[in-house]
Amino acid sequence: MINTESQADELGDNHIGSSTENPLRKDAFDLTDEQKIELIKKDVTQILTTLGMDLTDDSLKGTPNRVAKMFVKEIFGGLNPNKKPSSSTFENGYKYGEMLVEKNITVYSTCEHHLLPIVGRAHVAYISNGKVIGLSKMNRIVDYYAKRPQVQERLTMQIVKELQTALNTEDVACVIDAKHLCVNSRGIRDIESSTVTSEFGGKFKEENVRREFLDYINLDTKF
Repeated sequence: MINTESQADELGDNHIGSSTENPLRKDAFDLTDEQKIELIKKDVTQILTTLGMDLTDDSLKGTPNRVAKMFVKEIFGGLNPNKKPSSSTFENGYKYGEMLVEKNITVYSTCEHHLLPIVGRAHVAYISNGKVIGLSKMNRIVDYYAKRPQVQERLTMQIVKELQTALNTEDVACVIDAKHLCVNSRGIRDIESSTVTSEFGGKFKEENVRREFLDYINLDTKF
């Protein structure tokens, strides 16, 4: 339990998550998107005013509304369960029994500690036990869980869990390699470092299967 502001700062600066689920209040969806936008717009106005910005300037007068809409409709849109993509699956009629890998899926997320961008790539794989999922659905699942205040470890686990549920198999894996602007642009300001997280389920816990997956994502794909 975090009891002091200094403890909270230490947890955030070390990029430590507190839960495998995004911490949401029970009343998180009592307000409509439009109501949330109006409230956030006032808060952004207050922040900018406190910083000394002149919101009568043509460049700034629309900023509170733009930021509020961006928060609710875009970068934190994945908090809304109504936006969860359908995970339609199909019978594996062609009996494909090998690993399927979708690599280099673009990840745009937001660090929940500093509200700065996380930008990188996700590589996802599964081995069918009778069901297959559309390739674009894998991208949409990654995007849905990325569009919220996140920690990368949780994001990786959520992607795997969602696909395991949809495909009714434990044989799912995910690796994410991403840059965190809370490290790259503030604090230590290390612009070269990136963070790699992984989650391996079922057969992917076996060394040879995991190695095959990692070899696939290291292929230099060019077209």
